[in-house]
Amino acid sequence: MMNDLYERLKLPDPKSKLEIYTDGNDQYLTSLNALYSNPCVNYGQLIKIRKKGRLKEKYKIAVIGEPLLSKIETTDVENSNGILRERVGRFVRKSKTFSQLKPKLESALSIFQFYWNFMNVFKDKSTPGMIEGIIDQKISWRDFLHATIRYAN
Repeated sequence: MMNDLYERLKLPDPKSKLEIYTDGNDQYLTSLNALYSNPCVNYGQLIKIRKKGRLKEKYKIAVIGEPLLSKIETTDVENSNGILRERVGRFVRKSKTFSQLKPKLESALSIFQFYWNFMNVFKDKSTPGMIEGIIDQKISWRDFLHATIRYAN
């Protein structure tokens, strides 16, 4: 995931730092140190302490650079993960519908991403694709399932 992020983002510099916030997983720190120079990153962690499955305490720490503690939050990612698990059974923990083959998992994720960006209408009656100016109207399941794909030579 961190390699994909590296390939898709504009490289940060000391004046335009990468701001990233995660849970306490040490793998993020290892990846960030391998991919980016420390002066180009503000990295903070939100650590949650649970007892018997219930949240008891959470605290924020600056790990690299000087991230503002008030900005360190993971709710957007947690919300996205919840929506994904809610809508795509392959992402539900301890489920009988898990993917045994990576290409099938990737295909399910691609279909969900297309649905979310071009078919799912928010309260303002726009899809994310419409908000970004990529399309001017929502795409229906009929249009999606009966689309003709043209390949460039």
